[in-house]
Amino acid sequence: MDSLSGFVVFVRVAETGSFVGAAQSLGVSASAIGKRVARLESRLGVRLFHRSTRSITLTAEGSLFLERSRRILAEIEATELELSQASEVPRGRLRISLPQVTALVMPALSEFMAQYPAIELDLDFDDRLVDIIGEGFDVVMRGGTPSDSRLSARFLGHFHHVLVASPAYLARNGTPVHPDELARHTCLHYRFPSTGKLEQWPLRQEPAGREYDIPVSMVCNHVDTRICFATRDRGITCTPDFTVRQQLQRGDLVTVLDDYMERRGSFYLLWPSGRQIPPRLRVFIDFMSTRLQLDAGAPQY
Repeated sequence: MDSLSGFVVFVRVAETGSFVGAAQSLGVSASAIGKRVARLESRLGVRLFHRSTRSITLTAEGSLFLERSRRILAEIEATELELSQASEVPRGRLRISLPQVTALVMPALSEFMAQYPAIELDLDFDDRLVDIIGEGFDVVMRGGTPSDSRLSARFLGHFHHVLVASPAYLARNGTPVHPDELARHTCLHYRFPSTGKLEQWPLRQEPAGREYDIPVSMVCNHVDTRICFATRDRGITCTPDFTVRQQLQRGDLVTVLDDYMERRGSFYLLWPSGRQIPPRLRVFIDFMSTRLQLDAGAPQY
């Protein structure tokens, strides 16, 4: 603590340019300030200030020490703020952008509300690429690898795409054992709202570069709609594994062409970097990191 007070005194003298000014701001005598600086210089073995009857200026060593001292004091101040905030009950409004993957996030969000009732959730479900800073979001959840240097990121986990259909549909139309056989099936597709393009089914191409003939029997921009249609025996659809976890467990849907599916996706939480994280955002990031049912390995059903 004696060393820490030395940092404070030294920085104040450097900023005010005099022992008197530092003494007045710290509420002590000028002689006490002078003695404190002298002890600090003695311990460091260097002169920190050039002294004259009219002014005090930093030496080269003093300038270096000032930069490091300010950094140390700033870290201590930030730590104190973080610890004091950690003792507070997180509260306030939290504006969140989420993709339309309700099956994945809704249970966790419900638990979060129960655990942190003082936090007001403002949820925006949209698959478009939002401008986090420009649109005033506190945090967003998005797939893919982060590329914006203005944002901090927390990895949530991996997911896999699967092709699914109902047992009744497959009994009626046959189970495809090769991607070529999809040409005679009813295929339910997803369109990206931001681009209007269809999502490509991530089937391994043999030989490389080969394109499969996959009919476009129905298109929509909503995951639950395609799952509903598939469950009602209307065709085959491609979807992230977590969206049909319950249907697969119940036997309402089954996967096909597993050996040909090759793409693995990932989810991240993103928030503006370079600023102090408020308690409500910190607890949300930590909570979602531990509650979402994602993994880093192959899906098991």
